[in-house]
Formats: sequence, structure tokens, C-alpha cells
Amino acid sequence: MKREGDTKQKLLDVAMQLLWEQSYGSVGVDDICKKAGVTKGSFYFAFPSKADLAVAAFEEYWTKHKRPILDTIFSAQVPPVEQFENFCAFIVKDQTAKYEEFGKMCGCPGTSVGCEVSTQDEKIRSALDLMCEKMLRYTTASISALQSEGLIAKDEDPKMIARQVYDFTVGLLTQAKIENDPAALQRLRPGMFRILGLKVSQPAPATV
Repeated sequence: MKREGDTKQKLLDVAMQLLWEQSYGSVGVDDICKKAGVTKGSFYFAFPSKADLAVAAFEEYWTKHKRPILDTIFSAQVPPVEQFENFCAFIVKDQTAKYEEFGKMCGCPGTSVGCEVSTQDEKIRSALDLMCEKMLRYTTASISALQSEGLIAKDEDPKMIARQVYDFTVGLLTQAKIENDPAALQRLRPGMFRILGLKVSQPAPATV
């Protein structure tokens, strides 16, 4: 007999994969159930709706995958410039891996889903907004460290710079998806460093 937890985990795993690979609107409950190998009744026993599954999938992705990586990248033991070097390297590596896995650029699944349904589903919009705020805490702290060390100007609000970095990053990921070309991500580091006010030079070897 299948346990409820097993069914729920299968649905979460499949939902995240499909959100990477396809659009939110193109994936129906039937598609999810078929790929997960569960019945429709089991789906609705585990989640009230597709939107609830999407929110849970994003939350799990953040907790199990993204947060541990960001904790390493933005560790206080790592110099702040190196943090951003590693952040850029991770994004390029992660997106390239997805390109090789799915045969196309996937961009940011949160941004893709948000563009589709954030004006229609407040539950999803709120969940994605919360993920953004969590992400900004890492970059804001790193930018504050850059300012404290005198590496960038101190007359700007680090939160505002962090927001600009975030906006540029998701914008470039979206453009890379439009171009369907991982080479577009070579613009990530130079653009991010210009926003930060750091000298754009040859990248140092990344540790992540």
C-alpha cells in the first residue's frame, strides 16, 4: 500500500521537473498524475489544486536545494567579491545543466510561472514574492560587506542595489530563454559587476 508521503513526494518531484521544462499553463493535473504514476484521486487527497502543488514544489525546492547552495555561496567565511563570482558561476552551471538535460534553456521557473499567473493567482504570487525576499537577504548582506570593506560606494542603499542585481539576473535568464542559448549567460557577470560598481576583469576560478 502506498503511503501518503510517498505520493506527495512523487507529485512534488514531478511538478518541479515540469515547471522547469514546460509552462505552468501547459501542464495539467492529468499530465502530472501520469508522470508521477498516481491517480487523480490521490492527487487531490494530497493537494487541493495544481496551484497548491506548485506553491509546495517551490517551497521544497527552496528548502532542499536553493537555500543550502546559497548558504555556501554567501557564507560569511567567503570574501564578498568571491561570493558574487561564485553566484554567477553557479547560475551559469545550473542553467547549462538544465539545457543539457532538457535540450532547451529553462530560465527561472519562478519567473516563468509568475509571468503566467501572478495576476490570476494570489497564492502563487505571494509564494514567489516571498522567495524573492529570501534571495534578496543574501545579496543585501553581501553588498553591505562590499561597502564595509570599501570595495564599492557607500552612498547607496544596499537593498536597492540588491534589487537591481536581482532584476538584472532574472531579466537575463528570461532573455537567455528567449534566445534559447546558454551563451547569453556570459553577459551575467559583467552586467552584475557593473551594477555593483565592481571592476569588470577576468573572472577568478569559482569555488562553487
